[in-house]
Amino acid sequence: MIYETRVYRCVPGRLPALLKRFETITLKLWEKRGIRPVGFFTTLVGASNQELTYILAWESLAEREQKWNAFATDPEWLAARAKTEEDGQIVDNIVNQLLQPTAFSALK
Repeated sequence: MIYETRVYRCVPGRLPALLKRFETITLKLWEKRGIRPVGFFTTLVGASNQELTYILAWESLAEREQKWNAFATDPEWLAARAKTEEDGQIVDNIVNQLLQPTAFSALK
């Protein structure tokens, strides 16, 4: 397995809009595409409380490329993202990492 961590740093005050978009739109589209989320987290203590961090599980880099690209270009997603940003941009920037578990990791 490969795990991807993604940190979405929101425009100040826009984290609630991002959380709502994930809960009501993004997760349904991911399910349609076979994208497997492992967990979602907001920052309790840290540099910013305007971040959403989440982890996705992938069988391979090829699976990630195929499924993520299909999602990113899905007309339904593009329209939904545009609609949710009618009041302004939600995400300021995104940082992601692709991680490989160690031999002693609880997640394999």
